[in-house]
Parts: sequence; C-alpha cells; structure tokens
Amino acid sequence: MLKVLFVASEAHPLIKTGGLGDVAASLPAALQAQGCDVRLLLPGYRAALERAGRAESVTQIALPQIAADVRLLESRLPGTGVKTWLADYPPAYDRAGGPYLDPLGHPWADNAERFALLARVAASIALGEAGLSWRPDVVHANDWQTGLTPVFMMDAPRRPATVFTIHNLAYQGLFDRTMLARLGLPASLWSPHSLEFHGQVSFIKGGLVYGDMLSTVSPTYAREIQTPELGFGLDGLLRHRAERMVGILNGIDVREWDPACDPRITRNYDIGRIGDKRDNKRAVQIENGLVPDPKAPLIGMVSRLVRQKGVDLALDAVPYLMQERAQIIFLGSGERDYEDALTALAARHPGRMAVRLGYDETAAHRIESGADMFLMPSRFEPCGLNQLYSLRYGTVPIVRRVGGLADTVVDASKENLHAAVATGIVFDGDSREALTAALARALTLYGDPHSWRRLMVRGMQQDFSWRASAQSYIDLYESARKLRS
Repeated sequence: MLKVLFVASEAHPLIKTGGLGDVAASLPAALQAQGCDVRLLLPGYRAALERAGRAESVTQIALPQIAADVRLLESRLPGTGVKTWLADYPPAYDRAGGPYLDPLGHPWADNAERFALLARVAASIALGEAGLSWRPDVVHANDWQTGLTPVFMMDAPRRPATVFTIHNLAYQGLFDRTMLARLGLPASLWSPHSLEFHGQVSFIKGGLVYGDMLSTVSPTYAREIQTPELGFGLDGLLRHRAERMVGILNGIDVREWDPACDPRITRNYDIGRIGDKRDNKRAVQIENGLVPDPKAPLIGMVSRLVRQKGVDLALDAVPYLMQERAQIIFLGSGERDYEDALTALAARHPGRMAVRLGYDETAAHRIESGADMFLMPSRFEPCGLNQLYSLRYGTVPIVRRVGGLADTVVDASKENLHAAVATGIVFDGDSREALTAALARALTLYGDPHSWRRLMVRGMQQDFSWRASAQSYIDLYESARKLRS
C-alpha cells in the first residue's frame, strides 16, 4: 500500500481561502479511495483546531531553532476517513485572522517562520524523526507555503520521494535575504540555482528546484508557466525541469457539489428535473435584492476580487448587461478598490446587480444553483474549480481561454453546437470588447430555450470527479519513487 504524506496550508472544511483548500480536502480522500494510505498534515490554526473537534495528541516533535516541542494532533478530516495531523504550535498558529493575513488584511510578519515550521514538521515525519511508527513513501507538498519541505529533506540518505504541486505560480513566498540564516538554512542555498530570486529568498523555488517530480493543476497551465508571460520570472527554471513536470487537471468533490442532493440549495434537481433549477434562481434573486424575474438572465461571479480574475473587465461589462436587462451577482472579497467599485455600481442598479463581500460557502452553492450563467474572465487560471461546479449545476460558464478553463469548457461555436459537444462560452482577449462579445453570444443563446437547454445538459453530463486525476497522481508518485530507487 502506497503511503503518502500530503502537506498543505489549508483544507476545507477546517480552513479555506481558495481552491487549494478544496483540493487538499478532496484529493487525499480520492487517493485513499484508490488504496493509498494517506496522512494530511496542516498547521494547527486556532480555527482549524476548533473545527476539528476532538483531536488526540500522537507525538511531540523537537525541532532545531524552535523554543518548544510541536505537538502533533490527530483527527479525521470531516466528511472523510482521512487521518489529519495538525501541527500545534501556538506561537505560530494560535491567533485571530486568516492563515496568511492578519485581521487588517496584511501578511503576517512571521509568515516565513510559520510555514518553514510546517515544512520542518513534514520533513521530521518523513525521515522517521517524529516518534511515529508510520513513514511515507512519498511526500506531496503544495504551493509556496510548503516549498521548503524538500529542502529540509534534501541531504537525507534514505528520504522518501517528493512531489511538489504548483497551484498558483503568482504567489511565490518571497522574503528578505536574512531569512536564510534565521531559518538555519546553509548559505550555499543563496544562489540563483537554489532559493535566491532577485535578491530575495523564494520558498516556492524550494519545491521547484528540489522536488523529485513537479505537477500543476491543468495541462494548459503546465505549458503556460514555461512562457515569460505567465512564468513570473521562473519560466526558465520550469523549462529546465519540464521533463519532471506534468499537468494534472483538478477534480471536484462530487458529493459536496451535487445539485441532486445539495442541502444548501432551495430545490434539488438533476438532468431529468432540470426545470426545478428555476426555483433556485427565484430564491437567489429574492435573498439578494434582485427583481424575481424568471426571464431575466442571471449571471453569477464567485471570485477573489483581484486583477487576475478579470474583475475590472467584469466591472466594465456591467453597463452592457444592464442595457440588455440582465442581472448579475458578485460574491467575494479582495482588493479594496474593486470592492468599493462593485458596491458603488450595485447602488446605481438596485434590483439588477447585487454584491456580497466576503466568502460564504452556502451562498456560493446557492449562486451556482440559481444563476443561468457563471462568469470567469480570468487573465490566468491554473485550473479553476467554479467552472466545474457550474457545469455540474447546469449553469453555463463564460470563460477566457486560459489554463484549466481552456481544458474544461468547450466553446459553443456553431460547429460544437451542431456536434452537441459545447458546454459553455469561451473567448480570447483581455479587453472589455472581448468579454462583451462573449456575453452577447451567451445572451443570444439564452434567448433560444432549446439550444440553451442542450448546453446545460451537456455540461451536466461531464465527469470531473477525482477518479481519473487521483490515478494520475498515483502514477506520478510511482515515477518519483523510481527516481529515488
């Protein structure tokens, strides 16, 4: 039985800020379902410990440069049978605020130390130094917060294989040069071929340089990050390691996201009862102050409110949508300028536009079930999950042809509509005009109930469960192990 230590900085429902939280919850469960012995390692954030409920202390880990032992607490990830270990070290994790940002929205000043600690705990477990009877065959680290995990293991003669997954290359974990010594790392790592990146220490480079195998969360994104446009200065390194990197499309938790039995929505439905979706639309309209008009096309956007997600393009497109008598609802939080602009615009269009700041899991489910269309005009999108949720809920996605969006949505061109393979609207270009043209196509199709229903049904027929992707990860783990043999 393949033993896997899955290391992440968040996992739903214990702690979540974005797609990584969903993946770190559902992929370990899918691996376990396919016969792997998986342990999920997370920081012991205050909120995570509260949501985990009863957790048993299984060991205490002494680490260099750490004042006290780290207590390892064992629980089960809610909704799964996955054993979950929480690294309990109050000076690093017992605080109000989010996992990465303080209550004022600024990065925690000690983020480097906090996530280096997580990586050290992972390495201690992996190398059999944590006082446990269990050791992994593979350590799977995710994003910059765990990027030092392979670094802390690199010189161990009998270390397990390592896999490092890039969920979003834009976030790299960059810190002052002095952090190298403060973390007890050797000066030899201060090199462009190692952790140095334009005069800073880069945590993500730890995973990219020292991971035995690399992965990204979609095949298209794996190609995109090897280009100067989307490589964020690391494209040369990624081209150098291209033979060790694969793109594996994220899946979704099809139990958590299933309109046929979703307890969060007003009325359950499936392909055979697709007409019942209209009850969810009415409920979403009413609870968000929109006019309960069944004929008005309702567009949803659930997103971090940042430039990457094309929020500025969506803002620019609102006047066109108002002109066409459409409705739109935004759910998310992010840059203050975008939050203010959306709020002001919604005030100018009462009953037609709604904005909910912050993230609310129940509201996200309700919007997916009630909207007719889902908007994702991202400038880049490593994988994207909301378009997959939308397809499953019969909510037609309108997406830019980038990353995982390009890999998962089939454009409603005349040819694809005729061949009955279309699942959404896909557009090219980073402009208001390109997005408006895509919206115009969507609204035209919406005006043809027969064609629109076919588009909805085809989307709902897609299978984006973790089954195939989990097997691809198992194959990747075996490739990494062969490199160590």
